[in-house]
Amino acid sequence: MLPGKPGRLRVPALLLFSVPYPLWASENIDSRINDAVQPWADAVYGFVFSTFPVAGLDIPFVLAWLIFAATLFTFYFRFINVRAVRHGFQLIRGDFSDPVASGEVTHFQALATALSGTVGLGNIAGVAVAVSLGGPGATFWMIVAGLLGMSSKFVECTLGVMYRHEYTDGTVSGGPMYYLSKGLADRGGRLKTLGRVLAAMFAVFCVGGSLGGGNMFQANQSFVQLVAVTGGEASWLFGRGWLYGIIVALLAGLVLIGGIQAIARVTSRIVPMMATVYVLAGVVIIFMHLGELPHALAAIVSGAFSAEGMAGGAVGVLFQGFQRAAFSNEAGIGSAAIAHSAVRTDRPVTEGLVALYEPFIDTVVVCTITALVIVITGAWNPSVDPARGIALTSAAFESTIPWFPWVLTVAVVLFAFSTMIAWSYYGLKAWTYLFGESLITGAVYKILFLLFIVLGASMELGSVIRFSDAMIFAMAFPNVLGIYFLLPVVRRELDDYWADYKAGKLPKFGRAAMRERMTKVKS
Repeated sequence: MLPGKPGRLRVPALLLFSVPYPLWASENIDSRINDAVQPWADAVYGFVFSTFPVAGLDIPFVLAWLIFAATLFTFYFRFINVRAVRHGFQLIRGDFSDPVASGEVTHFQALATALSGTVGLGNIAGVAVAVSLGGPGATFWMIVAGLLGMSSKFVECTLGVMYRHEYTDGTVSGGPMYYLSKGLADRGGRLKTLGRVLAAMFAVFCVGGSLGGGNMFQANQSFVQLVAVTGGEASWLFGRGWLYGIIVALLAGLVLIGGIQAIARVTSRIVPMMATVYVLAGVVIIFMHLGELPHALAAIVSGAFSAEGMAGGAVGVLFQGFQRAAFSNEAGIGSAAIAHSAVRTDRPVTEGLVALYEPFIDTVVVCTITALVIVITGAWNPSVDPARGIALTSAAFESTIPWFPWVLTVAVVLFAFSTMIAWSYYGLKAWTYLFGESLITGAVYKILFLLFIVLGASMELGSVIRFSDAMIFAMAFPNVLGIYFLLPVVRRELDDYWADYKAGKLPKFGRAAMRERMTKVKS
Protein backbone atom coordinates (compact mmCIF):
# COMPACT_ATOMS: atom_id res chain seq x y z
CA MET A 1 0.00 0.00 0.00
CA LEU A 2 1.24 3.51 -0.79
CA PRO A 3 1.40 6.02 2.09
CA GLY A 4 -1.80 8.00 2.47
CA LYS A 5 -3.74 5.94 -0.08
CA PRO A 6 -6.70 3.98 1.27
CA GLY A 7 -7.23 0.36 0.44
CA ARG A 8 -10.41 -1.04 -1.05
CA LEU A 9 -12.11 -4.33 -1.65
CA ARG A 10 -9.69 -6.81 -3.15
CA VAL A 11 -10.72 -9.67 -5.40
CA PRO A 12 -8.80 -11.76 -7.92
CA ALA A 13 -8.72 -9.19 -10.70
CA LEU A 14 -7.76 -11.48 -13.50
CA LEU A 15 -10.73 -13.74 -12.76
CA LEU A 16 -13.17 -10.83 -13.02
CA PHE A 17 -11.93 -9.19 -16.18
CA SER A 18 -10.31 -11.94 -18.22
CA VAL A 19 -11.69 -13.55 -21.36
CA PRO A 20 -11.04 -16.94 -22.90
CA TYR A 21 -7.72 -16.73 -24.64
CA PRO A 22 -6.56 -19.03 -27.43
CA LEU A 23 -3.21 -20.73 -27.63
CA TRP A 24 -0.61 -18.61 -29.33
CA ALA A 25 0.53 -21.63 -31.24
CA SER A 26 -2.72 -21.77 -33.20
CA GLU A 27 -2.53 -21.27 -36.93
CA ASN A 28 -5.48 -18.85 -37.12
CA ILE A 29 -5.10 -16.69 -34.05
CA ASP A 30 -7.31 -13.80 -35.18
CA SER A 31 -10.42 -15.87 -35.88
CA ARG A 32 -10.06 -17.83 -32.64
CA ILE A 33 -9.85 -14.66 -30.58
CA ASN A 34 -12.91 -13.21 -32.33
CA ASP A 35 -14.93 -16.40 -31.86
CA ALA A 36 -14.07 -16.48 -28.15
CA VAL A 37 -15.03 -12.85 -27.43
CA GLN A 38 -17.99 -12.31 -29.77
CA PRO A 39 -20.64 -14.02 -27.57
CA TRP A 40 -19.56 -11.87 -24.63
CA ALA A 41 -19.71 -8.70 -26.71
CA ASP A 42 -23.15 -9.49 -28.14
CA ALA A 43 -24.64 -10.29 -24.72
CA VAL A 44 -23.35 -7.11 -23.06
CA TYR A 45 -24.37 -4.95 -26.03
CA GLY A 46 -27.91 -6.30 -26.03
CA PHE A 47 -28.31 -5.52 -22.34
CA VAL A 48 -26.89 -1.97 -22.40
CA PHE A 49 -28.71 -0.96 -25.58
CA SER A 50 -32.12 -2.26 -24.64
CA THR A 51 -34.79 -0.21 -26.42
CA PHE A 52 -38.28 1.15 -25.88
CA PRO A 53 -40.80 2.11 -28.60
CA VAL A 54 -41.57 5.77 -29.33
CA ALA A 55 -43.70 6.70 -32.35
CA GLY A 56 -42.76 3.51 -34.10
CA LEU A 57 -39.04 3.86 -33.37
CA ASP A 58 -36.94 1.63 -31.12
CA ILE A 59 -35.04 4.14 -29.00
CA PRO A 60 -32.08 2.89 -26.93
CA PHE A 61 -32.72 3.89 -23.33
CA VAL A 62 -29.09 4.89 -22.73
CA LEU A 63 -29.18 7.45 -25.54
CA ALA A 64 -32.41 8.97 -24.26
CA TRP A 65 -30.74 9.05 -20.85
CA LEU A 66 -27.77 11.06 -22.19
CA ILE A 67 -29.82 13.39 -24.40
CA PHE A 68 -32.23 14.32 -21.61
CA ALA A 69 -29.38 14.94 -19.17
CA ALA A 70 -27.40 17.14 -21.57
CA THR A 71 -30.51 19.17 -22.40
CA LEU A 72 -31.40 19.60 -18.71
CA PHE A 73 -27.84 20.66 -17.81
CA THR A 74 -27.83 23.23 -20.61
CA PHE A 75 -30.96 24.95 -19.28
CA TYR A 76 -30.13 24.49 -15.58
CA PHE A 77 -26.78 26.26 -15.96
CA ARG A 78 -28.28 28.97 -18.20
CA PHE A 79 -26.52 27.97 -21.41
CA ILE A 80 -23.08 27.77 -19.89
CA ASN A 81 -21.99 26.12 -23.16
CA VAL A 82 -22.44 29.49 -24.90
CA ARG A 83 -21.80 32.23 -22.36
CA ALA A 84 -18.55 30.83 -20.92
CA VAL A 85 -16.70 29.93 -24.13
CA ARG A 86 -14.53 33.07 -24.09
CA HIS A 87 -13.51 32.66 -20.46
CA GLY A 88 -12.80 28.97 -21.01
CA PHE A 89 -10.25 29.93 -23.65
CA GLN A 90 -8.64 32.39 -21.23
CA LEU A 91 -8.24 29.57 -18.73
CA ILE A 92 -6.71 27.24 -21.31
CA ARG A 93 -4.29 30.01 -22.25
CA GLY A 94 -3.21 30.22 -18.60
CA ASP A 95 -4.50 33.72 -17.83
CA PHE A 96 -5.99 32.60 -14.52
CA SER A 97 -3.86 29.52 -13.78
CA ASP A 98 -2.08 29.61 -10.43
CA PRO A 99 1.16 27.62 -10.89
CA VAL A 100 1.36 26.75 -7.17
CA ALA A 101 -2.22 25.47 -6.83
CA SER A 102 -2.75 21.83 -5.87
CA GLY A 103 -2.80 19.32 -8.70
CA GLU A 104 -0.41 17.71 -11.18
CA VAL A 105 -0.97 19.22 -14.67
CA THR A 106 -1.96 22.53 -16.29
CA HIS A 107 -5.39 23.35 -17.71
CA PHE A 108 -4.05 22.84 -21.23
CA GLN A 109 -2.42 19.50 -20.39
CA ALA A 110 -5.59 18.25 -18.69
CA LEU A 111 -7.63 19.25 -21.75
CA ALA A 112 -5.11 17.64 -24.11
CA THR A 113 -5.15 14.41 -22.11
CA ALA A 114 -8.94 14.31 -22.10
CA LEU A 115 -9.06 15.18 -25.81
CA SER A 116 -6.60 12.39 -26.55
CA GLY A 117 -9.22 10.02 -25.17
CA THR A 118 -11.91 11.45 -27.48
CA VAL A 119 -10.31 12.97 -30.61
CA GLY A 120 -9.28 9.96 -32.60
CA LEU A 121 -10.90 7.03 -34.30
CA GLY A 122 -14.37 7.92 -33.08
CA ASN A 123 -14.06 11.05 -35.22
CA ILE A 124 -12.66 9.15 -38.21
CA ALA A 125 -14.13 5.65 -38.24
CA GLY A 126 -17.16 6.34 -36.05
CA VAL A 127 -18.41 9.20 -38.22
CA ALA A 128 -18.12 6.99 -41.30
CA VAL A 129 -20.28 4.38 -39.58
CA ALA A 130 -22.87 7.02 -38.65
CA VAL A 131 -23.09 8.48 -42.16
CA SER A 132 -23.24 5.01 -43.74
CA LEU A 133 -26.11 3.86 -41.53
CA GLY A 134 -27.94 7.13 -40.89
CA GLY A 135 -27.16 9.12 -44.02
CA PRO A 136 -25.85 12.71 -44.20
CA GLY A 137 -28.52 13.80 -41.71
CA ALA A 138 -26.62 12.04 -38.94
CA THR A 139 -24.12 14.90 -39.15
CA PHE A 140 -26.74 17.40 -37.99
CA TRP A 141 -27.55 15.38 -34.90
CA MET A 142 -23.86 14.89 -34.15
CA ILE A 143 -23.46 18.67 -34.04
CA VAL A 144 -26.51 19.05 -31.78
CA ALA A 145 -25.19 16.32 -29.50
CA GLY A 146 -21.80 18.04 -29.36
CA LEU A 147 -23.27 21.42 -28.36
CA LEU A 148 -25.48 19.89 -25.67
CA GLY A 149 -22.62 17.67 -24.52
CA MET A 150 -20.58 20.75 -23.63
CA SER A 151 -22.89 21.29 -20.65
CA SER A 152 -22.51 17.67 -19.53
CA LYS A 153 -18.73 17.96 -19.65
CA PHE A 154 -18.88 21.16 -17.61
CA VAL A 155 -20.78 19.67 -14.70
CA GLU A 156 -18.94 16.34 -14.48
CA CYS A 157 -15.46 17.90 -14.73
CA THR A 158 -16.32 20.53 -12.13
CA LEU A 159 -17.42 17.77 -9.77
CA GLY A 160 -14.29 15.78 -10.60
CA VAL A 161 -12.05 18.54 -9.21
CA MET A 162 -14.41 19.43 -6.36
CA TYR A 163 -14.38 15.94 -4.83
CA ARG A 164 -10.96 14.66 -5.89
CA HIS A 165 -8.74 12.87 -3.38
CA GLU A 166 -5.32 14.42 -2.76
CA TYR A 167 -2.65 12.06 -1.44
CA THR A 168 0.28 12.86 0.80
CA ASP A 169 2.75 12.43 -2.06
CA GLY A 170 1.10 15.24 -4.08
CA THR A 171 -0.75 12.99 -6.55
CA VAL A 172 -4.51 13.11 -6.96
CA SER A 173 -7.31 10.75 -7.91
CA GLY A 174 -10.65 12.01 -9.11
CA GLY A 175 -13.59 11.32 -11.33
CA PRO A 176 -17.10 9.92 -10.89
CA MET A 177 -15.94 7.27 -8.42
CA TYR A 178 -15.09 10.02 -5.95
CA TYR A 179 -17.80 12.61 -6.55
CA LEU A 180 -20.46 9.91 -6.52
CA SER A 181 -19.25 8.46 -3.20
CA LYS A 182 -18.12 11.69 -1.47
CA GLY A 183 -20.69 14.03 -2.97
CA LEU A 184 -23.73 11.91 -2.19
CA ALA A 185 -22.32 11.11 1.26
CA ASP A 186 -22.27 14.86 1.95
CA ARG A 187 -25.99 14.99 1.13
CA GLY A 188 -26.55 12.54 3.98
CA GLY A 189 -29.16 9.88 4.62
CA ARG A 190 -29.62 6.99 2.24
CA LEU A 191 -27.76 8.89 -0.46
CA LYS A 192 -24.49 7.83 1.17
CA THR A 193 -25.21 4.17 0.43
CA LEU A 194 -26.47 5.01 -3.05
CA GLY A 195 -23.28 6.95 -3.74
CA ARG A 196 -21.10 3.99 -2.83
CA VAL A 197 -23.10 1.66 -5.06
CA LEU A 198 -23.03 4.06 -8.00
CA ALA A 199 -19.30 4.68 -7.56
CA ALA A 200 -18.55 0.95 -7.59
CA MET A 201 -20.76 0.42 -10.66
CA PHE A 202 -19.04 3.23 -12.51
CA ALA A 203 -15.58 1.91 -11.65
CA VAL A 204 -16.42 -1.56 -12.97
CA PHE A 205 -17.86 -0.14 -16.21
CA CYS A 206 -14.90 2.22 -16.57
CA VAL A 207 -12.44 -0.66 -16.39
CA GLY A 208 -14.48 -2.42 -19.08
CA GLY A 209 -14.63 0.76 -21.17
CA SER A 210 -10.88 1.24 -20.93
CA LEU A 211 -10.35 -2.30 -22.17
CA GLY A 212 -12.96 -1.91 -24.96
CA GLY A 213 -13.17 1.54 -26.48
CA GLY A 214 -9.97 2.65 -24.80
CA ASN A 215 -7.72 0.18 -26.56
CA MET A 216 -9.49 -2.66 -28.40
CA PHE A 217 -11.34 -0.35 -30.80
CA GLN A 218 -8.27 1.86 -31.25
CA ALA A 219 -5.93 -1.05 -31.94
CA ASN A 220 -8.43 -2.65 -34.32
CA GLN A 221 -9.08 0.34 -36.57
CA SER A 222 -5.49 1.56 -36.67
CA PHE A 223 -4.42 -1.93 -37.72
CA VAL A 224 -7.13 -2.02 -40.43
CA GLN A 225 -5.85 1.27 -41.88
CA LEU A 226 -2.22 0.13 -41.72
CA VAL A 227 -3.05 -3.08 -43.59
CA ALA A 228 -5.05 -1.13 -46.19
CA VAL A 229 -2.18 1.21 -47.15
CA THR A 230 0.40 -1.60 -47.21
CA GLY A 231 -1.40 -3.73 -49.77
CA GLY A 232 -4.60 -5.04 -48.20
CA GLU A 233 -4.78 -8.83 -48.34
CA ALA A 234 -1.37 -8.82 -50.02
CA SER A 235 0.19 -6.98 -47.07
CA TRP A 236 2.61 -8.99 -44.94
CA LEU A 237 0.63 -7.69 -41.94
CA PHE A 238 -2.63 -9.24 -43.12
CA GLY A 239 -3.84 -11.78 -40.56
CA ARG A 240 -1.15 -10.72 -38.08
CA GLY A 241 -3.12 -8.34 -35.91
CA TRP A 242 -1.63 -9.95 -32.84
CA LEU A 243 1.87 -8.90 -33.97
CA TYR A 244 0.82 -5.29 -34.46
CA GLY A 245 -0.90 -5.41 -31.08
CA ILE A 246 2.27 -6.60 -29.35
CA ILE A 247 4.33 -3.75 -30.85
CA VAL A 248 1.78 -1.11 -29.82
CA ALA A 249 1.44 -2.66 -26.36
CA LEU A 250 5.19 -2.43 -25.80
CA LEU A 251 5.24 1.26 -26.78
CA ALA A 252 2.22 2.02 -24.59
CA GLY A 253 3.84 0.23 -21.69
CA LEU A 254 6.82 2.58 -21.84
CA VAL A 255 4.52 5.61 -21.39
CA LEU A 256 2.39 4.02 -18.66
CA ILE A 257 5.43 3.77 -16.42
CA GLY A 258 5.57 7.58 -16.12
CA GLY A 259 1.99 8.06 -14.88
CA ILE A 260 -0.30 11.04 -15.60
CA GLN A 261 2.54 13.54 -16.06
CA ALA A 262 4.18 11.41 -18.76
CA ILE A 263 0.79 10.81 -20.38
CA ALA A 264 0.06 14.56 -20.34
CA ARG A 265 3.43 15.37 -21.90
CA VAL A 266 2.90 12.88 -24.74
CA THR A 267 -0.73 13.76 -25.45
CA SER A 268 -0.16 17.53 -25.29
CA ARG A 269 2.23 17.10 -28.24
CA ILE A 270 0.51 14.40 -30.30
CA VAL A 271 -3.11 15.61 -30.18
CA PRO A 272 -2.68 19.27 -31.27
CA MET A 273 -0.25 18.33 -34.05
CA MET A 274 -2.27 15.52 -35.63
CA ALA A 275 -5.63 17.22 -35.10
CA THR A 276 -4.32 20.30 -36.94
CA VAL A 277 -3.03 18.21 -39.87
CA TYR A 278 -6.29 16.28 -40.11
CA VAL A 279 -8.53 19.35 -39.90
CA LEU A 280 -6.45 21.32 -42.43
CA ALA A 281 -6.62 18.42 -44.91
CA GLY A 282 -10.39 18.28 -44.46
CA VAL A 283 -10.74 22.04 -44.96
CA VAL A 284 -8.62 21.86 -48.15
CA ILE A 285 -10.86 19.14 -49.58
CA ILE A 286 -13.99 21.12 -48.72
CA PHE A 287 -12.61 24.20 -50.48
CA MET A 288 -11.68 22.09 -53.53
CA HIS A 289 -15.34 21.00 -53.70
CA LEU A 290 -16.75 24.37 -52.71
CA GLY A 291 -19.36 24.31 -55.48
CA GLU A 292 -20.87 21.15 -54.01
CA LEU A 293 -20.90 22.43 -50.44
CA PRO A 294 -24.46 23.89 -50.59
CA HIS A 295 -25.81 20.54 -51.81
CA ALA A 296 -23.96 18.71 -49.03
CA LEU A 297 -25.31 21.08 -46.36
CA ALA A 298 -28.83 20.73 -47.79
CA ALA A 299 -28.51 16.94 -47.67
CA ILE A 300 -27.39 17.13 -44.04
CA VAL A 301 -30.27 19.37 -42.94
CA SER A 302 -33.00 17.65 -44.96
CA GLY A 303 -31.70 14.20 -44.04
CA ALA A 304 -31.92 15.04 -40.35
CA PHE A 305 -35.68 15.47 -40.53
CA SER A 306 -36.70 13.29 -43.45
CA ALA A 307 -39.11 10.43 -42.90
CA GLU A 308 -36.73 8.11 -44.69
CA GLY A 309 -33.84 9.06 -42.42
CA MET A 310 -35.84 8.73 -39.24
CA ALA A 311 -37.15 5.28 -40.07
CA GLY A 312 -35.39 2.12 -39.10
CA GLY A 313 -35.19 2.37 -35.35
CA ALA A 314 -31.67 1.37 -34.27
CA VAL A 315 -30.24 2.46 -37.61
CA GLY A 316 -32.19 5.72 -37.78
CA VAL A 317 -30.38 8.97 -38.39
CA LEU A 318 -31.14 10.37 -34.95
CA PHE A 319 -29.86 7.26 -33.24
CA GLN A 320 -26.71 7.11 -35.32
CA GLY A 321 -25.93 10.81 -34.94
CA PHE A 322 -26.27 10.90 -31.18
CA GLN A 323 -24.69 7.50 -30.62
CA ARG A 324 -21.57 8.24 -32.63
CA ALA A 325 -21.28 11.72 -31.11
CA ALA A 326 -21.60 10.34 -27.60
CA PHE A 327 -19.08 7.60 -28.36
CA SER A 328 -16.72 10.22 -29.75
CA ASN A 329 -16.95 13.02 -27.14
CA GLU A 330 -18.05 10.87 -24.16
CA ALA A 331 -20.14 13.70 -22.70
CA GLY A 332 -22.13 12.34 -19.76
CA ILE A 333 -20.01 9.21 -19.66
CA GLY A 334 -17.76 10.61 -16.92
CA SER A 335 -14.41 9.39 -18.23
CA ALA A 336 -12.95 12.82 -18.97
CA ALA A 337 -13.55 13.95 -15.39
CA ILE A 338 -10.81 11.54 -14.32
CA ALA A 339 -8.20 13.35 -16.44
CA HIS A 340 -9.48 16.83 -15.65
CA SER A 341 -9.34 16.08 -11.92
CA ALA A 342 -5.53 16.14 -12.03
CA VAL A 343 -5.46 19.85 -12.99
CA ARG A 344 -3.65 22.46 -10.88
CA THR A 345 -6.42 24.68 -9.55
CA ASP A 346 -8.15 25.68 -6.32
CA ARG A 347 -11.39 26.69 -8.08
CA PRO A 348 -13.12 23.53 -9.41
CA VAL A 349 -15.36 25.47 -11.78
CA THR A 350 -12.35 26.56 -13.83
CA GLU A 351 -11.77 23.05 -15.11
CA GLY A 352 -15.44 22.63 -15.91
CA LEU A 353 -15.19 25.74 -18.10
CA VAL A 354 -12.06 24.39 -19.79
CA ALA A 355 -13.87 21.11 -20.44
CA LEU A 356 -16.47 22.98 -22.53
CA TYR A 357 -13.98 22.93 -25.37
CA GLU A 358 -13.70 19.17 -25.42
CA PRO A 359 -17.04 18.28 -27.12
CA PHE A 360 -16.78 21.42 -29.25
CA ILE A 361 -13.40 20.49 -30.70
CA ASP A 362 -14.11 16.78 -30.83
CA THR A 363 -17.61 16.76 -32.30
CA VAL A 364 -18.62 20.19 -33.58
CA VAL A 365 -15.31 20.73 -35.41
CA VAL A 366 -13.54 17.43 -36.15
CA CYS A 367 -16.57 15.15 -36.60
CA THR A 368 -18.34 17.72 -38.78
CA ILE A 369 -15.32 18.10 -41.06
CA THR A 370 -15.05 14.31 -41.41
CA ALA A 371 -18.74 14.01 -42.28
CA LEU A 372 -18.57 16.89 -44.79
CA VAL A 373 -15.60 15.28 -46.55
CA ILE A 374 -17.44 11.94 -46.79
CA VAL A 375 -20.61 13.55 -48.15
CA ILE A 376 -19.04 16.18 -50.41
CA THR A 377 -16.70 13.73 -52.16
CA GLY A 378 -19.50 11.28 -52.84
CA ALA A 379 -17.75 8.55 -50.86
CA TRP A 380 -20.93 8.05 -48.84
CA ASN A 381 -23.24 5.43 -50.21
CA PRO A 382 -26.13 3.82 -48.30
CA SER A 383 -25.11 0.44 -49.71
CA VAL A 384 -21.59 0.66 -48.29
CA ASP A 385 -20.82 -1.81 -45.55
CA PRO A 386 -20.60 0.25 -42.32
CA ALA A 387 -18.07 -2.22 -40.99
CA ARG A 388 -15.54 -0.64 -43.35
CA GLY A 389 -15.26 2.19 -40.82
CA ILE A 390 -11.90 3.81 -41.27
CA ALA A 391 -11.60 2.55 -44.87
CA LEU A 392 -14.57 4.68 -45.93
CA THR A 393 -13.06 7.85 -44.47
CA SER A 394 -9.71 7.04 -46.06
CA ALA A 395 -11.36 6.59 -49.46
CA ALA A 396 -13.10 9.96 -49.13
CA PHE A 397 -9.81 11.79 -48.48
CA GLU A 398 -7.97 9.76 -51.13
CA SER A 399 -10.48 10.77 -53.82
CA THR A 400 -9.12 14.31 -53.67
CA ILE A 401 -5.66 13.88 -52.14
CA PRO A 402 -4.27 10.57 -53.54
CA TRP A 403 -1.37 10.37 -51.09
CA PHE A 404 -3.42 11.28 -47.99
CA PRO A 405 -4.12 7.67 -46.87
CA TRP A 406 -0.47 7.51 -45.78
CA VAL A 407 -0.87 10.72 -43.76
CA LEU A 408 -4.16 9.41 -42.40
CA THR A 409 -2.46 6.18 -41.40
CA VAL A 410 0.11 8.09 -39.35
CA ALA A 411 -2.67 10.19 -37.81
CA VAL A 412 -4.78 7.12 -37.05
CA VAL A 413 -1.91 5.29 -35.39
CA LEU A 414 -0.95 8.33 -33.29
CA PHE A 415 -4.57 9.11 -32.41
CA ALA A 416 -5.10 5.51 -31.42
CA PHE A 417 -1.94 5.52 -29.34
CA SER A 418 -2.83 8.74 -27.50
CA THR A 419 -6.35 7.44 -26.84
CA MET A 420 -4.95 4.21 -25.46
CA ILE A 421 -2.63 5.88 -22.97
CA ALA A 422 -5.34 8.34 -21.87
CA TRP A 423 -7.79 5.50 -21.25
CA SER A 424 -5.13 3.53 -19.45
CA TYR A 425 -5.13 6.32 -16.86
CA TYR A 426 -8.94 6.29 -16.63
CA GLY A 427 -9.03 2.54 -16.20
CA LEU A 428 -6.16 2.53 -13.72
CA LYS A 429 -7.90 5.04 -11.46
CA ALA A 430 -11.11 3.00 -11.57
CA TRP A 431 -9.17 -0.22 -10.96
CA THR A 432 -7.31 1.14 -7.93
CA TYR A 433 -10.55 2.56 -6.56
CA LEU A 434 -11.93 -0.98 -6.54
CA PHE A 435 -8.85 -2.92 -5.50
CA GLY A 436 -6.70 -0.41 -3.63
CA GLU A 437 -3.69 1.77 -4.38
CA SER A 438 -0.55 -0.35 -4.49
CA LEU A 439 2.25 -1.21 -6.86
CA ILE A 440 0.86 -4.73 -7.32
CA THR A 441 -2.73 -3.74 -8.17
CA GLY A 442 -1.45 -1.06 -10.54
CA ALA A 443 0.86 -3.54 -12.27
CA VAL A 444 -1.95 -6.09 -12.66
CA TYR A 445 -4.16 -3.57 -14.41
CA LYS A 446 -1.40 -2.32 -16.71
CA ILE A 447 -0.58 -5.87 -17.82
CA LEU A 448 -4.27 -6.58 -18.44
CA PHE A 449 -4.65 -3.34 -20.39
CA LEU A 450 -1.69 -4.16 -22.63
CA LEU A 451 -3.07 -7.66 -23.21
CA PHE A 452 -6.37 -6.22 -24.44
CA ILE A 453 -4.50 -4.08 -26.97
CA VAL A 454 -3.32 -7.33 -28.54
CA LEU A 455 -6.84 -8.77 -28.40
CA GLY A 456 -8.37 -5.70 -30.08
CA ALA A 457 -5.89 -5.73 -32.94
CA SER A 458 -6.76 -9.38 -33.57
CA MET A 459 -10.57 -9.13 -33.65
CA GLU A 460 -13.19 -8.22 -36.22
CA LEU A 461 -14.74 -4.74 -36.04
CA GLY A 462 -18.21 -6.03 -35.28
CA SER A 463 -17.24 -7.58 -31.97
CA VAL A 464 -14.94 -4.72 -31.01
CA ILE A 465 -17.40 -1.91 -31.65
CA ARG A 466 -20.27 -3.68 -29.90
CA PHE A 467 -18.21 -4.37 -26.79
CA SER A 468 -16.79 -0.83 -26.85
CA ASP A 469 -20.17 0.83 -27.17
CA ALA A 470 -21.69 -1.28 -24.44
CA MET A 471 -19.05 -0.75 -21.77
CA ILE A 472 -18.55 2.96 -22.41
CA PHE A 473 -22.25 3.77 -22.53
CA ALA A 474 -22.91 1.70 -19.40
CA MET A 475 -20.79 4.25 -17.50
CA ALA A 476 -23.48 6.86 -18.18
CA PHE A 477 -26.11 5.22 -15.97
CA PRO A 478 -24.46 5.65 -12.54
CA ASN A 479 -22.67 8.85 -13.56
CA VAL A 480 -25.71 10.84 -14.69
CA LEU A 481 -27.94 9.53 -11.89
CA GLY A 482 -25.50 10.74 -9.24
CA ILE A 483 -25.00 14.10 -10.97
CA TYR A 484 -28.72 14.88 -10.67
CA PHE A 485 -28.35 14.93 -6.87
CA LEU A 486 -25.27 17.17 -7.06
CA LEU A 487 -26.55 19.86 -9.46
CA PRO A 488 -27.28 22.42 -6.70
CA VAL A 489 -23.70 22.07 -5.42
CA VAL A 490 -22.27 22.89 -8.85
CA ARG A 491 -24.75 25.74 -9.34
CA ARG A 492 -23.60 27.45 -6.11
CA GLU A 493 -19.94 26.97 -7.04
CA LEU A 494 -20.54 28.42 -10.51
CA ASP A 495 -22.49 31.43 -9.23
CA ASP A 496 -19.76 32.29 -6.70
CA TYR A 497 -16.99 31.98 -9.27
CA TRP A 498 -18.84 33.87 -11.98
CA ALA A 499 -19.54 36.74 -9.57
CA ASP A 500 -15.81 36.97 -8.78
CA TYR A 501 -14.96 36.85 -12.48
CA LYS A 502 -17.39 39.61 -13.40
CA ALA A 503 -16.17 41.73 -10.47
CA GLY A 504 -12.55 41.37 -11.57
CA LYS A 505 -11.54 39.65 -8.34
CA LEU A 506 -9.75 36.70 -9.97
CA PRO A 507 -5.94 36.95 -9.85
CA LYS A 508 -4.20 36.83 -13.21
CA PHE A 509 -0.98 35.00 -14.04
CA GLY A 510 1.51 34.68 -16.88
CA ARG A 511 1.05 36.92 -19.91
CA ALA A 512 -2.34 38.11 -18.69
CA ALA A 513 -0.77 39.48 -15.51
CA MET A 514 1.98 41.11 -17.56
CA ARG A 515 -0.55 42.77 -19.86
CA GLU A 516 -2.52 44.00 -16.85
CA ARG A 517 0.61 45.54 -15.30
CA MET A 518 1.55 47.20 -18.59
CA THR A 519 -1.95 48.65 -18.89
CA LYS A 520 -1.72 50.11 -15.40
CA VAL A 521 1.71 51.59 -16.14
CA LYS A 522 0.45 53.21 -19.35
CA SER A 523 -2.61 54.60 -17.62
